[in-house]
This record gives sequence, C-alpha cells and structure tokens, in this order.
Amino acid sequence: MKTHYDAEADALYLRFADTPVSESEEVRPGIVFDFDAEGKIVAVEILDATEHLASGTDLSKLAAA
Repeated sequence: MKTHYDAEADALYLRFADTPVSESEEVRPGIVFDFDAEGKIVAVEILDATEHLASGTDLSKLAAA
C-alpha cells in the first residue's frame, strides 16, 4: 500500500494496488474511490482530509510506502 498526504491541498491518497484505475466515484462529499476494470477498489482519495478524519489524527507522521 502506498500513501501520500499533500498538506497544502489537505488531500490524503491511499493506493492499494498498482492496477490501472478504470473509474472513480465520489461516494460521499470529499471521499473518492478509484476502481479497476473488475470494479474492485484500488485507491481512496480523501479531500479536505482534516475535516473527515477523527479528531487528533496526525497526518504529519504518516509514513509513505
């Protein structure tokens, strides 16, 4: 799994597989799932991440893989 947090954009991206993305769907405001050709989730993007994550979450310590 690969992770990336862009503090300037306040966007968190979690990539589960290197499979190409065929489709993306915003499942709720600011939460986007990326799907492969088989309809399986390959990534999740959280826009305005600090508004969506639990209080006390420290994204500055997020380990990128």
